[in-house]
Order: sequence, then structure tokens, then C-alpha cells
Amino acid sequence: MGMDRNKKQVWTGRVYFSPAQTAFYIILVMLGLLGNATVIGVIGKSVIMDRGGARNSDIVIINMALSNLLVSVMRNVLLVITDMGVKLYSSKEWCQFLMGIWVWLRSVNVWSTLLLSAFHFQTLRRVAPVIGNIHGGRGASKTLLLSLGLVWLLNFIYSIPAHILSTNGNENSTTTMMLVSTTTRPLLGCVWNFPSSFSGLAYATTSMVIHETTPIILMAFTNLSSLYTLYTHGRKRSSVKDAPIIKRVPAERRAAKVILALIILFIISWGTSIISVNYFNYNRGSSAEFLLVVARFSNIIFIAMSPVVLAIGHRGLRSFIKSALVR
Repeated sequence: MGMDRNKKQVWTGRVYFSPAQTAFYIILVMLGLLGNATVIGVIGKSVIMDRGGARNSDIVIINMALSNLLVSVMRNVLLVITDMGVKLYSSKEWCQFLMGIWVWLRSVNVWSTLLLSAFHFQTLRRVAPVIGNIHGGRGASKTLLLSLGLVWLLNFIYSIPAHILSTNGNENSTTTMMLVSTTTRPLLGCVWNFPSSFSGLAYATTSMVIHETTPIILMAFTNLSSLYTLYTHGRKRSSVKDAPIIKRVPAERRAAKVILALIILFIISWGTSIISVNYFNYNRGSSAEFLLVVARFSNIIFIAMSPVVLAIGHRGLRSFIKSALVR
């Protein structure tokens, strides 16, 4: 199926990438793999070696980095392989399995990022934390572990329709419906297989509202609330200098800046992808191909750059990088 040059408003779903775009995408994927693996290795080692118990904040960061790494391994690496000219196609059963995995991991990635923001906000809400527990908690709390378990379990349930409503295509398959949580083009010949266009749009709209837009709104709310809480605590420093929560304000402010940078990066990348994909789903005008290229890169930007942001704000990561550079 080729593009009809005489019908500029009708697009078949084929996306072509230049060698420069492909090379840049490969660099971003490699950066995401190396960066997130480093985050997991360095912080994970400190969690294991810490006899006093792991910090809750480190566990949340490891969870986010793990979701980033799994998305890269299970999805982005396959995109790179196909970009290098290797033609891979899957059976219907494998496509149903892979589409479910892609939706599951991308969904976990979203809510894991939100969990990081929500966790920091909850930490700041403790008006008088126990002395000795003023660094976000020692030892994984039951509430945190339950939250992490729910993130993975509920998003697995959310991904079940992908196991049912997907099938295998061939080298001539084109994109007819897309979700941010899967991919911006047929991958391994796997495509959505909705009963009708209406049901496909209904599913995409529901997914956009509940799963893709809601987390962004909640991230913005929790970060603004965190900044406001820090502002109110900062005003108390001159009057109550000995309170544990007051002493930790500078450290929490630095943590808030790092988390805010992560959330802004996520909102920009995820929001750009949402706009681009939904333009394709509902409009498919002459800009569809360009916007799908934008969506493809915006999907990988957060995964590739979040380890860099973490390295700037996390003491353990900074120390590891400095020692590695000195060697």
C-alpha cells in the first residue's frame, strides 16, 4: 500500500525514517539501556548493602528505572533491530503476547513515574517525622510495597485487552489505530485488531483519558503541592529551627528540584506523544507522518534522559560517575 499523492488528506500509516533519524534513535536507546541499568545497579547495590534498611525513595527510583529498562529491552531494542533492515514477523499468538507486554510495561512506566512524585509529596506532608527517619524512611514500608505491587498488578489487568484485540500482519501492514502505550507503527508485524473503527476509537479515547492524561494531571498536582509544602516549611525555619522537618528543608528542596525536572521531562515527552498519536487517530491529515516521527522520539526521550537527571541529583550516582571518570 503506497501513499496516494493526489489525496493529501488520506494517509496509509506508513512511516519512513531517514538514516540520521535512525542513528539518533539508536543513540537514545543505547543511552536509555546503559543509564537505567546503571541506576538499578548503583542504587540497588546501596539498598542491599545498607544494613539499616533500604530507603523508600531509593526503592521507588529503582522501580521507575526498572520499568524504563524493561520498555527499552522489550520494545525499543526491537525497533532498532527492524530499523537495521532485519525483517521480523510473529505469529498471532506471539503478537498477542508481545502487544500485551508492551502495553503492560509502558503503563507501569507511567504510573511508576507518578508514584515517585506522589511518594515525595507524601514524605513532605509529614509535619513531624521521627528523628532518625528524616530521610524518607529506612526499610521498605508495607504501604510502599503494596503500592508498587498494585501498580504492576492493575496495569497487567489493563493490558489484557491487548492480548485479545491484536493480531499479526505482514510487511504490507499499516497502522490503523495506535495507543501511546504500545508503539507508533506495526512492530514485528503486530497490529491492533478492533472489531470496528468505532470500538477502536472508543478504546483509544478511554485509554487516553484514564491512563494517559490522568497521570499527567496528577503529576502536575503532586509537584505543585510539594513545592507549596516546601515553601510553607521554609517560612518556618526562622521561628522553629530545631524541628526535624525544618532541618531537612534544604535537602528536600534539592530532591524536589530533581523530581520536578523528571516530571517536566516526562510531561513534555508523554504529552507530545499523546498529541501526536491522537492527531493520527482522529484526524490523519497531511501532518500525520511528521507527528508520528515526533511521537516516536518523544516516547524514548524520558527513558533516555531520566538517568541523567537522576545522576545530577542523587549523591550515590554522582559519586559512582565521578569515580568511574577518574579511573
